[in-house]
Amino acid sequence: MKKYLLIALALLAAGCVKQSVQATYDNQEKSIEKFVEAHKDWTPTYNNGSVRLTVTEGTSEETLQKGGIISFYYAGYVLSGTSVSASNMFATNDRATAEAAKWTINDESIFEVETIELGTDRLLVGLENGLEGVKAGEECYILFSGKYAYGKKVAGTIPARSALVYHINVESITN
Repeated sequence: MKKYLLIALALLAAGCVKQSVQATYDNQEKSIEKFVEAHKDWTPTYNNGSVRLTVTEGTSEETLQKGGIISFYYAGYVLSGTSVSASNMFATNDRATAEAAKWTINDESIFEVETIELGTDRLLVGLENGLEGVKAGEECYILFSGKYAYGKKVAGTIPARSALVYHINVESITN
């Protein structure tokens, strides 16, 4: 009897954790939507759990497809409430952004343009979904919940289950 009670309690606890995680992601989705609403001048594009807010339209007609190659500069932030700030930035390859955040940089090679093939599992799911459809010359923000980021894993200074925002400046794309 005791064994069954322990199993029932374990299942109940697991169910509560699952509900808590889902509530976290639901709250993140609400924060993302508030971010979108606060930037009505930017064009939103939704793709499989990611939202891309286009600040500046690209200079080409061609859009990035899975299997295409993109070269870009970025700054990554943990979404805090409905905003991003230098205090929430965890990575960048953009010199001006690093300097504005007063980051001390010992390795200048981090300021090189990032070039990645879409669909090779080198990017977070949320970032990859957000990049799909960008154009060369585009400036955008890509937002997604922790469900499409690192999930329950801690990644460096990024807490587990964190919603993320990437500020992207696309240099070029090739399909």
